[in-house]
Amino acid sequence: MKISAEEAARCLRAADDVLILMHRNPDGDAIGSGLALCHVLRSLGKRARVLCADPFPRSFKFLEETYTQDSFVPKTIVAVDIADPQLLGSLSQYAAQVDLCIDHHISNTLYAEKTYVVPEASSTAEVLMEIFDLLGVSVDQTVATCLYTGMATDTGCFKYGNTSPHTHRCAARLMEVGIPYAEINYHFFDCKSKARLLIERAALDSMEFHFNDRCALLVISKQMLAQTGADAADYDGLSGMARQVEGVEVGITIREQENGEYKVSLRTAFSLDASAICKSLGGGGHKQAAGCTLKGSLEQVKQTLLCAVETALTGGKS
Repeated sequence: MKISAEEAARCLRAADDVLILMHRNPDGDAIGSGLALCHVLRSLGKRARVLCADPFPRSFKFLEETYTQDSFVPKTIVAVDIADPQLLGSLSQYAAQVDLCIDHHISNTLYAEKTYVVPEASSTAEVLMEIFDLLGVSVDQTVATCLYTGMATDTGCFKYGNTSPHTHRCAARLMEVGIPYAEINYHFFDCKSKARLLIERAALDSMEFHFNDRCALLVISKQMLAQTGADAADYDGLSGMARQVEGVEVGITIREQENGEYKVSLRTAFSLDASAICKSLGGGGHKQAAGCTLKGSLEQVKQTLLCAVETALTGGKS
């Protein structure tokens, strides 16, 4: 069931031996939020640890270095930034055991016993700031760095449509703590590895245009990754490239997975709902940024996506 921020804070205050779950292929918001919550719970004298099905990308090493693992049998399980238990990946055994979910995705399936979700928030990190205030916690530099990373990465350095005046006020509070925000912004938005540049070039070479150039589609194959030496840290952020083309209303990025599935990221113009398109394909997300996972051959996946996009572009009229 949905609960209030006050109730979420009460749940955390009463909890102990807390296991914090993050979604597979963790991004900055998942990692930043999960670690921030862990640090705060420990500051309250509780035992807490984080768990993710996949390793953190190397670009988040500076956050991971602030964390030490602990071992205990959890009494409380909290999910952060996880809209659907399918996103747990190999940790699916916890799907029916989540006591509290803290999230900002409008597509949240309310799978947890209690859920505090704020769809208008830029990130789960922003949601956590409200809860930390209710807990009476003074955010230190370590926690502030985690939260700022989550907010900055989920807003594209505060330029996406999910950025609100409240988001900027939250970011300002974190900056006032004394975090190295300029370094964080440079690290994620202005610095690229050689492998990242090579995978960008390969992805751009694959780009296709459809529906009178209103839709752009690009593919990142396993072969491309092998040839360029790119890893998760290098291709993070590529999902927005197709939408950057002038006149494109729907940008599609298809990434081949090791298990034969294809991970799809969708970015849309303000007049289209990416979440609705992806929801029709078993996924979800935000209005302008969403995703799903599809099975089949690459051509089958492309056709499935293009049919869904065409329906959105034409309002269901062929």
